[in-house]
Amino acid sequence: MSDVIPFRALRPQKKLVQAVASLPYDVMSLEEAKSMVENNPLSFLHVERSEVDLSESSQKNAYDLAARNLQKMIDEGSLFQDEKACFYIYRQKMVSHEQYGIVGGVSVSEYETGRIKKHEMTKADKEKDRIDHVSAVNAHTGPVFMTYRSVPNIDKIMEKVVAGSPEYDFVSDNGILHTVWIIDDDKDIHELILNFAKVDTLYIADGHHRAAAAAAVARQRQEQNPTHRGDKAYNHMLAVLFPDNQLRIMEYNRVVKDLNGLGEEEFLSRVGQTFDIYPLFKEKLPRKFHDFDMYLRGRWYRLTPKAGTYDADDLVRRLDVYILQNNLLEPVLGIQNPRTDARIDYVGGIKGVEALEKMVDSGAYTVAFSLFPTTMEQLFAVADAGLIMPPKSTWFEPKLRSGIFVHLI
Repeated sequence: MSDVIPFRALRPQKKLVQAVASLPYDVMSLEEAKSMVENNPLSFLHVERSEVDLSESSQKNAYDLAARNLQKMIDEGSLFQDEKACFYIYRQKMVSHEQYGIVGGVSVSEYETGRIKKHEMTKADKEKDRIDHVSAVNAHTGPVFMTYRSVPNIDKIMEKVVAGSPEYDFVSDNGILHTVWIIDDDKDIHELILNFAKVDTLYIADGHHRAAAAAAVARQRQEQNPTHRGDKAYNHMLAVLFPDNQLRIMEYNRVVKDLNGLGEEEFLSRVGQTFDIYPLFKEKLPRKFHDFDMYLRGRWYRLTPKAGTYDADDLVRRLDVYILQNNLLEPVLGIQNPRTDARIDYVGGIKGVEALEKMVDSGAYTVAFSLFPTTMEQLFAVADAGLIMPPKSTWFEPKLRSGIFVHLI
């Protein structure tokens, strides 16, 4: 059973939605965020990433400023709250790829008990940042990206609703089409609640820190509230739920700044102990599991792990991200902790292999690795087993925009 409910969204005026909607807070640097809001006072980054409005010496005031910025958008009428609790359909279209999700409130208690499954670990500092942010603004300002095994009856309701006129329909600055329909018919709302109640498991695709923060704030408020009841808004987190057959995971590539003190020949020799190396490879992008393409000193190589160098029966150890880390990044390049080592960076597949070439050719990095994407089947298998994937295993695209829906708690 999955407890998914409608809610009264705080959302932008129709004519302002394109200006308000922003990328999520955690996919850009502070400098990039400041550039994005430079000529846009309505950007939701003023709430999600309020540091854009502060000097470096004033970062500690960011949460209070986020709350003031959100209240300002409400007071000025940029944002308003629906009178009725509704579900919403959020479509994203990137070139030929389309995905349709249901926007609603998802049970925090089901997250706490493991009914909502995750595949990534969270970092304490990032989790605390979102806890402090949610507490200050009294809202979930960005949705958790979730998925479920597709349900035909839910698909039928969505198909019926999207045949009507949308509430929002705009193209963001990165060329993604965003369209929103409101589900306010009582019968449709009831049917969605019943059909989601039949879904055994929800999975977090992206937004693990948002989910953990929503749960932490809910615990705090339950303890502080002597009149706590199950119908309090903080008992549900803001989420967009997509059927699994509409989602795609892109590759999550790696770039490393140096060869750990090795010369090029010695490095290739060490790599050759666990991988077969095919030099002067032209493809640049793996087409199947256990193929890795490596860019070094202006040349591409194809790497394939030698037999017996990984556990093909282990759900985690057979993942390509694990094989690369365990067989090359750690033993050869000395990347002991891929979460914290400053010598490694990660590049989403949306940027293409050209980005890898540019980063290495600039001299800022020495070697790059292009991976085959993790699949939805792998994600489900790892999450169902209660296991955790290595860091940076999945890159979902397109990203959910923040500011289109806000859940007041």
